Amino acid sequence: MQRITVAIDGPSGSGKSSVSKEAARRLNAAYLDTGAMYRAVTWHALDAGTDLADAAAVTAAVKAAELFISTDPDVERITIHGTDVTEAIREPFVSAAVSAVATNLQARAELVARQRAIINEHERIVAEGRDITTVVAPDADARILLTASEEARLRRRGLQLGGTQSAAELEAQVLARDAKDSTVVNFQVAADGVVTVDSSELDFEQTVATVLEAIKAQAA
Repeated sequence: MQRITVAIDGPSGSGKSSVSKEAARRLNAAYLDTGAMYRAVTWHALDAGTDLADAAAVTAAVKAAELFISTDPDVERITIHGTDVTEAIREPFVSAAVSAVATNLQARAELVARQRAIINEHERIVAEGRDITTVVAPDADARILLTASEEARLRRRGLQLGGTQSAAELEAQVLARDAKDSTVVNFQVAADGVVTVDSSELDFEQTVATVLEAIKAQAA
């Protein structure tokens, strides 16, 4: 089969994880959730008692993290030093702290290197995050910015979390985190050569189909 690398970026709640995972299935490709990597090393730093305000300490914690992430779109599993943290990294306390790692430039450089290594290991892969189209894999065969309105993103994240978060908590997780992360990477506006897919008025199947069409057009 043809070698293909697909890069998909987007803000929180845009649906990029679920859509990218399904696109990977249909393309018979691997899937890389780079956001989960940031969450995992954040969990690791917190578990180790790292002061997240200490940039050097955060960088050291990230570099020391023995991280494994599944690239099978049907198997969601991530471990730190052999400990399964698949569920733990989705907890609100990790969401509240992850920007401290994501905005640390040296920590980002370490994770970008790991992400590129994973991508290079696969003939076919869909990688998603916030800087995949511009930093991690700017030469990807297909590059897409998946976005949606604030209203749609807040609604989707609320459903994803089963209604356990208040409106203020959702805004902190979605909008406030995006604002912090956008200080080091632009994932709100498509870079040159990146196709924008707005899923605000699309259901899941329509969004997947639109993304696959964009991939086909670019990778042809």
